[in-house]
Amino acid sequence: MTESKGPGKGGAATPAKKKRKGPLAKIRPYAVGIMAVVVVFGGSALIGAHVRASKDDKVSAPTGAVGPAVVPTGPVSLSSTASPTPTATSGPNLQVAVRPAVPVTITVYEDLRSPDSKAFAQEYEDVLRQMLTTGQVQIHYQLVTASDRTYGGTSSQYAANAAACAQDQGRFTQFVQEVWDHQPDPHSTSLGDEKLIKSLAHKAKKIKMATFEPCIEQGDHTGWVIKSQADFAHSALGGVPALEVNGKQVKDVRSSLTPAKLRSMVNKEAKRVIAVQATPTASPTLS
Repeated sequence: MTESKGPGKGGAATPAKKKRKGPLAKIRPYAVGIMAVVVVFGGSALIGAHVRASKDDKVSAPTGAVGPAVVPTGPVSLSSTASPTPTATSGPNLQVAVRPAVPVTITVYEDLRSPDSKAFAQEYEDVLRQMLTTGQVQIHYQLVTASDRTYGGTSSQYAANAAACAQDQGRFTQFVQEVWDHQPDPHSTSLGDEKLIKSLAHKAKKIKMATFEPCIEQGDHTGWVIKSQADFAHSALGGVPALEVNGKQVKDVRSSLTPAKLRSMVNKEAKRVIAVQATPTASPTLS
Protein backbone atom coordinates (compact mmCIF):
# COMPACT_ATOMS: atom_id res chain seq x y z
CA MET A 1 0.00 0.00 0.00
CA THR A 2 1.36 3.33 -1.02
CA GLU A 3 2.21 5.74 1.80
CA SER A 4 0.51 9.06 1.39
CA LYS A 5 2.76 12.10 1.47
CA GLY A 6 1.55 15.25 3.09
CA PRO A 7 3.10 18.54 3.83
CA GLY A 8 3.09 17.93 7.56
CA LYS A 9 3.38 15.26 10.03
CA GLY A 10 0.69 12.63 9.97
CA GLY A 11 -0.32 13.86 6.53
CA ALA A 12 -2.15 16.95 7.92
CA ALA A 13 -1.72 20.18 5.89
CA THR A 14 -0.02 23.07 7.65
CA PRO A 15 -1.57 26.51 7.22
CA ALA A 16 0.31 29.02 5.05
CA LYS A 17 2.04 31.84 6.88
CA LYS A 18 0.59 35.40 6.38
CA LYS A 19 2.93 37.87 4.82
CA ARG A 20 3.61 40.94 6.90
CA LYS A 21 2.48 44.27 5.41
CA GLY A 22 5.14 46.78 4.84
CA PRO A 23 4.86 50.40 5.98
CA LEU A 24 3.63 51.57 2.56
CA ALA A 25 0.87 49.00 2.47
CA LYS A 26 -0.33 50.02 5.91
CA ILE A 27 -0.81 53.71 4.97
CA ARG A 28 -2.16 53.07 1.49
CA PRO A 29 -5.91 53.18 2.52
CA TYR A 30 -5.36 56.42 4.39
CA ALA A 31 -3.43 57.86 1.49
CA VAL A 32 -6.28 57.06 -0.87
CA GLY A 33 -8.77 58.75 1.48
CA ILE A 34 -6.55 61.78 1.84
CA MET A 35 -6.17 62.03 -1.92
CA ALA A 36 -9.97 61.87 -2.29
CA VAL A 37 -10.40 64.73 0.19
CA VAL A 38 -7.73 66.74 -1.59
CA VAL A 39 -9.47 66.18 -4.91
CA VAL A 40 -12.86 67.25 -3.46
CA PHE A 41 -11.54 70.35 -1.74
CA GLY A 42 -9.27 71.14 -4.63
CA GLY A 43 -12.21 70.90 -7.02
CA SER A 44 -14.33 73.07 -4.75
CA ALA A 45 -11.59 75.65 -4.59
CA LEU A 46 -11.37 75.72 -8.37
CA ILE A 47 -15.16 76.08 -8.71
CA GLY A 48 -15.24 78.83 -6.07
CA ALA A 49 -12.40 80.64 -7.78
CA HIS A 50 -14.24 80.40 -11.09
CA VAL A 51 -17.46 81.80 -9.57
CA ARG A 52 -15.58 84.63 -7.89
CA ALA A 53 -13.78 85.39 -11.12
CA SER A 54 -17.10 85.47 -12.98
CA LYS A 55 -18.57 87.92 -10.43
CA ASP A 56 -15.47 90.05 -10.64
CA ASP A 57 -15.88 90.32 -14.41
CA LYS A 58 -19.60 91.16 -14.30
CA VAL A 59 -20.37 94.84 -13.63
CA SER A 60 -23.56 94.99 -11.57
CA ALA A 61 -24.06 98.46 -10.11
CA PRO A 62 -25.97 98.77 -6.82
CA THR A 63 -29.37 100.41 -6.82
CA GLY A 64 -29.08 104.17 -7.05
CA ALA A 65 -25.49 104.22 -8.30
CA VAL A 66 -24.79 107.13 -10.61
CA GLY A 67 -22.18 108.31 -13.05
CA PRO A 68 -19.94 111.36 -12.64
CA ALA A 69 -21.87 114.53 -11.85
CA VAL A 70 -22.13 117.41 -14.28
CA VAL A 71 -23.26 120.88 -13.28
CA PRO A 72 -25.73 122.58 -15.64
CA THR A 73 -24.41 125.81 -17.14
CA GLY A 74 -25.86 128.58 -19.24
CA PRO A 75 -29.37 130.03 -19.25
CA VAL A 76 -32.12 127.63 -18.28
CA SER A 77 -35.89 127.72 -18.15
CA LEU A 78 -38.62 125.52 -16.79
CA SER A 79 -38.76 123.90 -20.21
CA SER A 80 -35.05 123.08 -20.28
CA THR A 81 -33.46 119.81 -19.33
CA ALA A 82 -31.17 121.41 -16.74
CA SER A 83 -31.83 120.61 -13.11
CA PRO A 84 -30.85 122.45 -9.93
CA THR A 85 -28.64 119.60 -8.76
CA PRO A 86 -25.88 117.79 -10.64
CA THR A 87 -27.24 115.16 -12.97
CA ALA A 88 -25.78 111.78 -13.83
CA THR A 89 -23.98 111.31 -17.12
CA SER A 90 -24.33 108.30 -19.34
CA GLY A 91 -20.96 106.97 -18.16
CA PRO A 92 -20.42 104.02 -15.84
CA ASN A 93 -22.40 104.23 -12.60
CA LEU A 94 -19.53 103.94 -10.16
CA GLN A 95 -20.60 106.49 -7.58
CA VAL A 96 -23.16 106.40 -4.76
CA ALA A 97 -25.01 109.69 -4.40
CA VAL A 98 -26.23 111.05 -1.07
CA ARG A 99 -28.55 113.93 -1.90
CA PRO A 100 -29.75 116.63 0.49
CA ALA A 101 -33.48 116.78 1.26
CA VAL A 102 -35.30 119.59 -0.53
CA PRO A 103 -37.15 121.45 2.22
CA VAL A 104 -39.96 123.03 0.20
CA THR A 105 -42.29 121.51 -2.39
CA ILE A 106 -44.51 123.71 -4.53
CA THR A 107 -47.48 121.88 -6.01
CA VAL A 108 -49.07 123.52 -9.04
CA TYR A 109 -52.50 122.38 -10.22
CA GLU A 110 -52.92 123.40 -13.84
CA ASP A 111 -55.35 122.87 -16.70
CA LEU A 112 -53.81 122.87 -20.17
CA ARG A 113 -57.00 124.29 -21.72
CA SER A 114 -57.36 127.06 -19.14
CA PRO A 115 -56.22 130.62 -20.03
CA ASP A 116 -55.77 131.31 -16.30
CA SER A 117 -53.32 128.42 -15.98
CA LYS A 118 -51.41 129.76 -18.97
CA ALA A 119 -51.31 133.26 -17.45
CA PHE A 120 -49.98 131.87 -14.15
CA ALA A 121 -47.27 129.83 -15.94
CA GLN A 122 -46.09 132.89 -17.81
CA GLU A 123 -46.17 135.26 -14.83
CA TYR A 124 -44.39 132.93 -12.42
CA GLU A 125 -41.94 131.27 -14.80
CA ASP A 126 -38.97 133.41 -13.75
CA VAL A 127 -39.38 133.05 -9.99
CA LEU A 128 -40.08 129.32 -10.22
CA ARG A 129 -37.06 128.84 -12.46
CA GLN A 130 -34.80 130.75 -10.09
CA MET A 131 -35.94 128.84 -6.99
CA LEU A 132 -35.79 125.53 -8.85
CA THR A 133 -32.30 125.95 -10.24
CA THR A 134 -30.90 127.15 -6.91
CA GLY A 135 -32.31 124.12 -5.13
CA GLN A 136 -34.74 126.04 -2.91
CA VAL A 137 -37.77 124.11 -4.12
CA GLN A 138 -38.96 121.14 -6.02
CA ILE A 139 -42.07 121.54 -8.14
CA HIS A 140 -44.91 119.06 -8.52
CA TYR A 141 -47.40 119.54 -11.33
CA GLN A 142 -50.85 117.95 -11.22
CA LEU A 143 -52.93 118.10 -14.38
CA VAL A 144 -56.66 118.73 -14.04
CA THR A 145 -59.37 118.95 -16.67
CA ALA A 146 -62.15 121.10 -15.19
CA SER A 147 -62.19 123.27 -18.32
CA ASP A 148 -63.76 120.41 -20.28
CA ARG A 149 -66.85 120.74 -18.12
CA THR A 150 -66.85 124.50 -18.62
CA TYR A 151 -66.36 124.56 -22.38
CA GLY A 152 -67.50 121.10 -23.41
CA GLY A 153 -65.66 118.25 -25.04
CA THR A 154 -62.54 116.45 -23.81
CA SER A 155 -59.74 118.63 -25.20
CA SER A 156 -58.11 119.20 -21.82
CA GLN A 157 -58.20 115.49 -21.04
CA TYR A 158 -56.68 114.66 -24.42
CA ALA A 159 -53.88 117.21 -23.96
CA ALA A 160 -53.19 116.03 -20.41
CA ASN A 161 -52.86 112.45 -21.63
CA ALA A 162 -50.40 113.69 -24.25
CA ALA A 163 -48.40 115.52 -21.57
CA ALA A 164 -48.23 112.27 -19.61
CA CYS A 165 -47.02 110.50 -22.76
CA ALA A 166 -44.29 113.15 -23.06
CA GLN A 167 -43.41 112.52 -19.41
CA ASP A 168 -42.77 108.88 -20.31
CA GLN A 169 -39.78 110.25 -22.21
CA GLY A 170 -38.81 112.86 -19.62
CA ARG A 171 -40.18 115.75 -21.73
CA PHE A 172 -43.15 116.87 -19.67
CA THR A 173 -42.15 120.51 -19.09
CA GLN A 174 -40.96 120.89 -22.67
CA PHE A 175 -44.28 119.69 -24.05
CA VAL A 176 -46.36 121.77 -21.64
CA GLN A 177 -44.36 124.85 -22.56
CA GLU A 178 -45.35 124.31 -26.19
CA VAL A 179 -48.98 124.04 -25.11
CA TRP A 180 -48.74 127.41 -23.37
CA ASP A 181 -47.00 128.96 -26.37
CA HIS A 182 -49.67 127.69 -28.79
CA GLN A 183 -52.75 127.35 -26.59
CA PRO A 184 -55.88 127.72 -28.75
CA ASP A 185 -59.09 129.47 -27.73
CA PRO A 186 -60.59 127.39 -24.93
CA HIS A 187 -64.05 127.52 -26.56
CA SER A 188 -62.67 125.49 -29.46
CA THR A 189 -61.76 121.82 -29.37
CA SER A 190 -58.44 122.35 -31.14
CA LEU A 191 -56.37 121.12 -28.20
CA GLY A 192 -58.02 117.77 -28.67
CA ASP A 193 -56.85 117.57 -32.28
CA GLU A 194 -54.33 114.78 -32.84
CA LYS A 195 -52.53 116.70 -35.57
CA LEU A 196 -51.95 119.72 -33.31
CA ILE A 197 -50.74 117.57 -30.42
CA LYS A 198 -48.22 115.78 -32.64
CA SER A 199 -47.06 119.15 -33.96
CA LEU A 200 -46.48 120.39 -30.39
CA ALA A 201 -44.53 117.22 -29.62
CA HIS A 202 -42.28 117.88 -32.62
CA LYS A 203 -41.72 121.44 -31.42
CA ALA A 204 -40.81 120.18 -27.93
CA LYS A 205 -38.01 118.16 -29.56
CA LYS A 206 -36.35 114.95 -28.42
CA ILE A 207 -39.71 113.15 -28.23
CA LYS A 208 -39.64 109.83 -30.05
CA MET A 209 -42.78 109.93 -32.11
CA ALA A 210 -42.78 106.17 -32.69
CA THR A 211 -43.49 105.80 -28.97
CA PHE A 212 -45.45 109.02 -28.41
CA GLU A 213 -48.03 108.54 -31.16
CA PRO A 214 -49.35 105.13 -30.02
CA CYS A 215 -49.49 106.51 -26.47
CA ILE A 216 -51.82 109.35 -27.42
CA GLU A 217 -53.81 107.34 -29.94
CA GLN A 218 -54.55 104.60 -27.42
CA GLY A 219 -55.00 106.99 -24.49
CA ASP A 220 -52.46 105.16 -22.35
CA HIS A 221 -52.72 107.65 -19.47
CA THR A 222 -56.35 108.73 -19.78
CA GLY A 223 -57.34 106.80 -16.66
CA TRP A 224 -54.54 108.52 -14.75
CA VAL A 225 -55.77 111.92 -15.95
CA ILE A 226 -59.36 111.14 -14.93
CA LYS A 227 -58.20 110.10 -11.46
CA SER A 228 -56.12 113.27 -11.16
CA GLN A 229 -59.17 115.42 -11.93
CA ALA A 230 -61.31 113.48 -9.46
CA ASP A 231 -58.68 113.99 -6.75
CA PHE A 232 -58.60 117.72 -7.47
CA ALA A 233 -62.39 117.98 -7.45
CA HIS A 234 -62.49 116.46 -3.95
CA SER A 235 -59.70 118.66 -2.62
CA ALA A 236 -61.76 121.85 -2.23
CA LEU A 237 -58.92 123.84 -3.77
CA GLY A 238 -61.33 125.71 -6.03
CA GLY A 239 -60.40 126.68 -9.57
CA VAL A 240 -57.09 126.67 -11.36
CA PRO A 241 -54.41 127.71 -11.03
CA ALA A 242 -54.21 126.33 -7.51
CA LEU A 243 -51.06 126.25 -5.45
CA GLU A 244 -49.75 124.50 -2.35
CA VAL A 245 -46.51 125.07 -0.46
CA ASN A 246 -45.51 121.93 1.42
CA GLY A 247 -49.10 120.74 1.26
CA LYS A 248 -50.63 123.98 2.56
CA GLN A 249 -52.96 125.80 0.19
CA VAL A 250 -51.96 129.26 -0.99
CA LYS A 251 -54.99 131.52 -0.80
CA ASP A 252 -56.13 133.95 -3.49
CA VAL A 253 -53.64 132.86 -6.13
CA ARG A 254 -55.28 134.84 -8.91
CA SER A 255 -56.25 137.94 -6.90
CA SER A 256 -53.48 138.77 -4.45
CA LEU A 257 -50.49 136.46 -4.86
CA THR A 258 -47.38 137.88 -6.54
CA PRO A 259 -44.02 136.31 -7.44
CA ALA A 260 -42.40 138.25 -4.60
CA LYS A 261 -44.98 136.97 -2.10
CA LEU A 262 -44.48 133.42 -3.31
CA ARG A 263 -40.73 133.73 -2.81
CA SER A 264 -41.30 135.08 0.69
CA MET A 265 -43.61 132.15 1.51
CA VAL A 266 -41.00 129.68 0.32
CA ASN A 267 -38.25 131.30 2.37
CA LYS A 268 -40.42 131.32 5.49
CA GLU A 269 -41.38 127.68 5.01
CA ALA A 270 -37.76 126.68 4.40
CA LYS A 271 -36.71 128.29 7.69
CA ARG A 272 -39.54 126.52 9.52
CA VAL A 273 -38.57 123.13 8.09
CA ILE A 274 -34.89 123.63 8.85
CA ALA A 275 -35.74 124.63 12.44
CA VAL A 276 -37.87 121.51 12.85
CA GLN A 277 -35.13 119.30 11.45
CA ALA A 278 -32.55 120.91 13.74
CA THR A 279 -34.63 120.41 16.90
CA PRO A 280 -33.34 117.36 18.78
CA THR A 281 -35.93 114.75 19.62
CA ALA A 282 -36.09 112.99 22.94
CA SER A 283 -34.16 109.73 22.82
CA PRO A 284 -35.77 106.68 24.37
CA THR A 285 -34.12 105.60 27.60
CA LEU A 286 -33.59 102.10 28.88
CA SER A 287 -35.58 101.29 32.02
